[in-house]
Amino acid sequence: MTKIDCDTCTVRGLACHDCVVTVLLGPPPELTIDDTEQRALDALAAGGLVPPLRMVEPVAGPEIDSA
Repeated sequence: MTKIDCDTCTVRGLACHDCVVTVLLGPPPELTIDDTEQRALDALAAGGLVPPLRMVEPVAGPEIDSA
């Protein structure tokens, strides 16, 4: 199961115009798709029918102290 939360996407605004979520549904705050739906979207994107999912999730980085 894939949870797509556009509010946490680190490329929101930059890649929305070319993301399958925006193309098919408009930018939702959050969307959950199961593995079958994910494979279907991947197949449509591989065939050039829709853009791929552009979701980029943030990752934890090192703590930086500001002195």
